[in-house]
Amino acid sequence: MAQTGIPYLFMRGGTSRGPYFNRDDLPRDRDTLSTVLIHAIGAGHRYNIDGIGGGTAVTTKVAILSRSADASADVDYFFAQVAVEERTVDYRPTCGNILAGVGPAALEMGLVAPTGSQTRLRIHAVNTGARVESIVQTPDGYPLYDGDAEIAGVPGTAAPVSLSFSDVAGSVTGSMLPTGQIREEIEGIDVTCLDVAMPVVMARAADFGLTGRESAAQLDDNRDFYARMEPIRRIAGERMGMGDVSGSVTPKFAILSPPHSGGAVTARYFMPKACHPGMAVTGAQCIASCCVLPGSVAEGLAHAPAGSPATLTIEHPSGGIGVLLDYENAPFSVRSAGLVRTARLLAKGEVFVPASVWTG
Repeated sequence: MAQTGIPYLFMRGGTSRGPYFNRDDLPRDRDTLSTVLIHAIGAGHRYNIDGIGGGTAVTTKVAILSRSADASADVDYFFAQVAVEERTVDYRPTCGNILAGVGPAALEMGLVAPTGSQTRLRIHAVNTGARVESIVQTPDGYPLYDGDAEIAGVPGTAAPVSLSFSDVAGSVTGSMLPTGQIREEIEGIDVTCLDVAMPVVMARAADFGLTGRESAAQLDDNRDFYARMEPIRRIAGERMGMGDVSGSVTPKFAILSPPHSGGAVTARYFMPKACHPGMAVTGAQCIASCCVLPGSVAEGLAHAPAGSPATLTIEHPSGGIGVLLDYENAPFSVRSAGLVRTARLLAKGEVFVPASVWTG
């Protein structure tokens, strides 16, 4: 059977991984693009056996890069969340972990040129409109991957990639508080529906009879919890103006509990059909914002430092992730959020799809 080869970089970005493509190497038509990505990843099988996916939601992510048409950005980053067991692609969210690899990938692809020992890139996250400044180590004119930075959920150390997010409030829904409420009740559970970098529905773990310190595997085995959580998420999605979200990975869902290792809060983040083994970068920004929002479900259990900017560490199943949050009170608003991630180029070459899907 004839096949079509598509150039790609295979990268780990933060605690996620997947193929990074140049936009010019992919079909422009959205339906054809989705079909190509489904075949490349191998969606529709729990192991993604006929593609390069990894069988989990954090290893079936795709980054599509191009030179930005916007004078205020260097690179456009378009994200695709390919499903694991379903043959679907969701373009509504973005991914901050995969974004950690965008700077190195853009340099590897020649979309931008290095500018010294560090290269500062302005990235436009197309899906949500967020603006991100990424600082990549380029001491010899190439992305550096070795270094001393360590992030929870990834073994060893690597070169740091600094990310600073702006324009994150109302990233998907157009409003930081899309329901107009700081705290409301859905199906007998108090929730805060917040849209900062990612729309997230947050509730207290104790309200589900949980400690909030359960492992991701323990939560995934607790189908009674998912049976209670999913209807709440869908109703919240409607209230947030997102329509029917039954087939979408957004809004995400998170449960919060008091910190136990010196952080600001303990969180478990759902994607939403499985618990994240660590923490999403975008989700961490939203949870951190909830921790300092007066009247939210985090009030009384989060230990947030006083004053702004403040570094808030979100404790998660793999460790912790720190968010430098710059915000205002009266009225509450988020100016920017900063994080440090790492990335590594794992492989490069061509991924093949049947020519019957796309001839290139």
